[in-house]
Amino acid sequence: MIDVLALLGATLVVATPLLYAAIGEVVTERAGVLNLGIEGTMYAGAFGGFLVAARTGSPWLGLAAAVLLGATAGVLVALLVVTLGVNQHVAGIGTTLLLIGASDFTNRLLYAGGALVQIEKFPLLLPDVPVLGQYALTWVGLLVVAPATWWVLRSTGAGMRVRAVGENPEAADAAGISVSRTRYAALMAGGALMAVGGAFLTLAVVGTFTLNITNGRGWVAIALVIFARWRVWPAVLGALLFAFTDALQLQLAITPAFAALPRELMLGLPYLVVIGALAAAGRGVVYPGAYLKPYRRA
Repeated sequence: MIDVLALLGATLVVATPLLYAAIGEVVTERAGVLNLGIEGTMYAGAFGGFLVAARTGSPWLGLAAAVLLGATAGVLVALLVVTLGVNQHVAGIGTTLLLIGASDFTNRLLYAGGALVQIEKFPLLLPDVPVLGQYALTWVGLLVVAPATWWVLRSTGAGMRVRAVGENPEAADAAGISVSRTRYAALMAGGALMAVGGAFLTLAVVGTFTLNITNGRGWVAIALVIFARWRVWPAVLGALLFAFTDALQLQLAITPAFAALPRELMLGLPYLVVIGALAAAGRGVVYPGAYLKPYRRA
């Protein structure tokens, strides 16, 4: 018998890093930049947050460090694609490889013995209340970050500038909007959110750092953004859908009635759902007008 309350609670936990990462990617892509450095940014956020928390004893300082690392990763991507005009695919993948490699190298350098260092984690809020007993970062993501990002992109001057730069940078430039500054700001804000998604894994869920801790969540977040057609709330819905399927396969794996199903099928179920959702929602997708296009002022 499937425990529905446990399933819903697990869905919120699994969705949290995807939610932050997907919202961060929405911000960067609405500015016309595909940030394929998302996986590396999440990974660096996870390791940087863990490292600072382990050295200071404070998960809050670890979270602050992750935000700073994420914004710095955004600056690196912006330097490559906005200032230098490097191909966005190459710049993003190169950034991911650099950040993952640097994190793993530093981890091995500092913790060569291989022992897992446990840190003080963020506590659960209302731990005795089913479903609602979640980490603060989960509720902040759902109730603050998502609506705030939606409102900023839709109803503020800053959001208008981001959308204008992503749709028609020439017209935005002619209207007095700095394309480079806007894209730098979008990449920094998006990178900070991505890093928070990674830090959630070490500072809240696991309480330590392990190799491959993000496990491809950054790539899933990119797929969710396309599924959402660059809108915040559909991206949140996509994160919850993937998380529900992932939590469901874990429940099915320990349910006797489904014990005969191949484990590989259960593990692949969330990704099959994402592929199906992309196939259903990906027809007739209208990309931001300046998507993947570098801009050079004439």
